[in-house]
Amino acid sequence: MSLQELGKFTDTLGESEEMPVLFLGHGSPMIAIEENQFVKGFRDIVQKIPTPKAILCVSAHWETRGTFVTAMTTPPTIHDFGGFPQALFDVQYPAAGNPALAQEIKNLVQSTEVGLDVEWGLDHGAWTVIKHMYPDANIPIVEFSLDYRKTPEQHYQLAEELKTLRKKGVLIIGSGNIVHNLRAVAWNRINDTFGFDWALEANNVVKTAIMERNHQLLMNPFEQGQAFQLAIPTPEHYLPLLYALALQGNKDEIAFFNDEPVAGSLSMTSVYIGKNI
Repeated sequence: MSLQELGKFTDTLGESEEMPVLFLGHGSPMIAIEENQFVKGFRDIVQKIPTPKAILCVSAHWETRGTFVTAMTTPPTIHDFGGFPQALFDVQYPAAGNPALAQEIKNLVQSTEVGLDVEWGLDHGAWTVIKHMYPDANIPIVEFSLDYRKTPEQHYQLAEELKTLRKKGVLIIGSGNIVHNLRAVAWNRINDTFGFDWALEANNVVKTAIMERNHQLLMNPFEQGQAFQLAIPTPEHYLPLLYALALQGNKDEIAFFNDEPVAGSLSMTSVYIGKNI
């Protein structure tokens, strides 16, 4: 199903209406200051969903020992990268935090202790894409960390405990990449929509499994052969996808957008999960 087939959504949340869930392929931090088809995709998806009361972002770029949520009122914009133009470092995204939501998440999750963090902020997995969706920075944001000790299945199970937030006006976003192998990047084609055969294969298998709701396969990516081993050399960019999928309801539709490879070894494929109304 394409985004065009999703239909139109109401502008306000009803009592029983669930927010959709998004997985966003974020790619290079440069996407924050670029104008391209992917930026357009982020802007377009916002026009098809209700305005959230808050955002919970699971970013590939906050790995921790233990599970944490940001709990400050004014999270700083973190420029957690190097070697890019000064214009990128000059960008600030002054969205508010939401300590009350952070506390609610801490209370909601029973399988593990959730720490309230007041030092992190918004890393580039969050602000570089959300700034295109909500340029006025008028939606409070809480980040959710990835405990690097947990298995993919444990991350999926943890995400399931967050389901009730969808009914409370919270837009949950997983930000990463299905295919993310920086060592294999074709630097001579850095801006091209081009993918190596193994990258296309892994991305297509993941998309098929998503459409078939074969989450068990997706919870075991490192058992799926060489293409997956090349596409997912480390788990942190893949895990946010599992957080999004774990929140899928029985009646939710699936749509892909920004569904293109770049630079050979990255995929920008993004996923919408929600109602078609």
